[in-house]
Amino acid sequence: MPSHLIRDTNYDAATRTLSVWLVTSENRYDYEDVPPDTYAAFRRAFSKGRFFNAHIRNRFTYRVSKGE
Repeated sequence: MPSHLIRDTNYDAATRTLSVWLVTSENRYDYEDVPPDTYAAFRRAFSKGRFFNAHIRNRFTYRVSKGE
């Protein structure tokens, strides 16, 4: 099921960085030190947007890359 909030994601296990592209923005948000089990649960979640808001957004430090 597509998300109404999240356009795309990528996870780098080596750096534990979760990259998220939101539907409403051209920016890429890189969430730092996201544990592999949190990413796995995110991938399994029925509602990616709800999981993201409850368990990732505002819980991990992030960097914004403009226009990515």
